[in-house]
Amino acid sequence: MKKGLLFIMFIILTFSLQAQKDTVNVSPYQVQKNAMADATTTNITIYPVPIRDNFFSIRCEKEITGVKVTNIIGQDIYKMKYNNPETITKIILDNPKRGMYLVTVILEDGARVVKKVMIEQAE
Repeated sequence: MKKGLLFIMFIILTFSLQAQKDTVNVSPYQVQKNAMADATTTNITIYPVPIRDNFFSIRCEKEITGVKVTNIIGQDIYKMKYNNPETITKIILDNPKRGMYLVTVILEDGARVVKKVMIEQAE
């Protein structure tokens, strides 16, 4: 009797959980997916890697309208918006510390591409 009651409770719980999974909104995901696909097909080159001095360059197929460099804990150490979009830009940092950084490149179409870079101490 207890096994039968447990089995019935299990089935009711399973069906109630599956009913919650059926409500999914698909259209916003498609818009984000297409924007992500466009951003990932853009070829962005950051050099030199690893960065040993206080500067590096970014080259992109599309025009760059802004660049942001963030340390690994989320603090912005560099932020620049360009009035005249460029395909090649040189970033000069003010005494960067050794570590991993995230470089966010904002493109002319509003897409954002994030790349990781390593900064090492100059020798």
